[in-house]
Amino acid sequence: MSTRPVPLRRRSLALVALIAVALVGCERKASVESRRIDQLELKIQQLETRLNKVSSQVRQPDQGSRLPKGAIKSLTYRTAEDGNRLRIYWADGSQTDLECNQEQATLACG
Repeated sequence: MSTRPVPLRRRSLALVALIAVALVGCERKASVESRRIDQLELKIQQLETRLNKVSSQVRQPDQGSRLPKGAIKSLTYRTAEDGNRLRIYWADGSQTDLECNQEQATLACG
């Protein structure tokens, strides 16, 4: 058996083919990642839409709803990471929540 050297042109074509296959593989990977990013962006938009819909349905108390509804039955003060609140339980069974903030040594609710 004789081993003849592979002509330079044939090696060049093989190298070009190998590079082309590698580039196509990279392009497919980028395409998959791009589709995943697009899907995540769509999910974020859907969540933001749902959040805005829910937020618009939550009724903010107006100043008229803070008027006393008769005698106070009890008070509770709750602390939480998302905020502190004072809840007033009225004799007629209704309740009012007041957001509270601590300013120096004074607790201000309302």
